[in-house]
Amino acid sequence: MPQTVNLRYDSRTRLARPAQFNEMNSALRMRLLTRADLAFADSVRALAGWNQTMEDWERFLATEPDGCFLAEWNGASAGTATTTVYGRELAWIGMVLVHPEFRRRGIGRALLERCVEYLRCRGVRCIKLDATPLGKKVYAGLGFKDEWTLTRWECSGFQSPSRVSGSRTRGWQESDARDMQSLDSEAFGVARKCILQSLAQQSRSALVLDFNSSRSAGYGLLRAGSPALYLGPVVATSAEGGIHLVEALLAQNQGVRTLWDIPDSNDAAVKWAKQNGFTPQRTLTRMYLGENSAPGDPRKQFALAGPEIG
Repeated sequence: MPQTVNLRYDSRTRLARPAQFNEMNSALRMRLLTRADLAFADSVRALAGWNQTMEDWERFLATEPDGCFLAEWNGASAGTATTTVYGRELAWIGMVLVHPEFRRRGIGRALLERCVEYLRCRGVRCIKLDATPLGKKVYAGLGFKDEWTLTRWECSGFQSPSRVSGSRTRGWQESDARDMQSLDSEAFGVARKCILQSLAQQSRSALVLDFNSSRSAGYGLLRAGSPALYLGPVVATSAEGGIHLVEALLAQNQGVRTLWDIPDSNDAAVKWAKQNGFTPQRTLTRMYLGENSAPGDPRKQFALAGPEIG
């Protein structure tokens, strides 16, 4: 049977605590998300116009089965939230979605609080998420602080301006997830070995930059999404290497709508996107709760893995 948690709110901590509901909140119930809930979860994702796939939902459950939640309102499925734990230093909150019929009832905030409580119980020192302008107010009210901003760029049908040489890139191998840990930790803040391996298996194209020159080492993925392809993550030690990976990945999938999330401080990636037909779609703010002891370097992140996982 799915685990259920009844919640009431403690005004001193702002976090949901296991208890009996008071009369006002008796309609809301939290429980673990299960495979049987994924059809609902993906339908809410589709209503929101997000780009994740059923494979992504399956990965959330596989990597953190006790950290994915479903909100019910009077017994009806109403919303979702997921967590991804990268270790004691860092975890992520994503997929905070509420069905349109159940909005403005505090469900989204309750889901977020449940995730924070779960991650604190796991002993995670820093919790991050990527916030929309509307959600940012809620997150700030819970103590989240701004780290940096990012922009989603979109191209309806990318056409490579020139033929890209592939001599410096090769296909992803299973051992690369292990070999990339140092580079990934330097760029992202912590290593994402298991997640990278899973994402690479999902990808249409997964490339590694030739390691003959450590100055330009890196990797990049191009993944299938629901309405569009998704470019990312792309990590490299130099601007030249990062852009080479971007060009090599996009050259293999010309003419297809593509989404690309770029840290605003990565000037080389932003400049290339502007010059090659990508237009800004929306801006998000990366926020953190707790001690941000492993911030990483957004200038080495030429494409993010996604707002739901970082």
